[in-house]
Amino acid sequence: MAEPITILLVDDHSIVRQGARAFLEAQPDLHVVGEAESGEEAVRMVQDLIPDVVLMDLVLPGMNGIEATRAVKDLSPRSQVVVLTSFYDDDYIFPALRAGAISYTLKDIHSAELAEIVRKAAAGESSLHPRVAARVIQEVREARPPVPAAFVDLTERELEVLHLIAEGCSNAAIAEKLVLSEKTVKGHVSNILSKLHMADRTQAAVFAWQEGLINRG
Repeated sequence: MAEPITILLVDDHSIVRQGARAFLEAQPDLHVVGEAESGEEAVRMVQDLIPDVVLMDLVLPGMNGIEATRAVKDLSPRSQVVVLTSFYDDDYIFPALRAGAISYTLKDIHSAELAEIVRKAAAGESSLHPRVAARVIQEVREARPPVPAAFVDLTERELEVLHLIAEGCSNAAIAEKLVLSEKTVKGHVSNILSKLHMADRTQAAVFAWQEGLINRG
């Protein structure tokens, strides 16, 4: 039989820890090895216990859960942090995920769901509460991809024109796509070549591909 998944509970409310422990300990493949009521205590315990999974609240006295998550991952990269909290606004979600949390769920989930999230985390699989997942997807959709450093001097319109040049569009086709006059497109092309120090549009197109501009959007 496989070794049980070891879990450290981190929450400043004893009743929450007791409830989580009672259910998780009832699962034959899960074993709670410790409880911490602060971020500092969690970090000390991780150093000693090296748990498979840390169930981490975010609002803690002293070191908060985000700072504790970062410290845990620095100390024990193999330990997976599952955020278990009541908060799901941007000030918590994205900093926690950037700090290294593999999963982010809310305290309104059912106990059986929590056990499954722990199992997935131990296997290196991420889980996001539906409300959190919706917010992450929205952020990804709204995020503008970074402009490669080689093109920072170009305006947004020039970037659009260069992107179409790299896709093989003629000036007439670009004018139609962007609803511009062909003369205006020629002006943009001239400016692009000047700013990039290129002799012709073919060079500019090849450069755009090489520098990754064609992958934008």
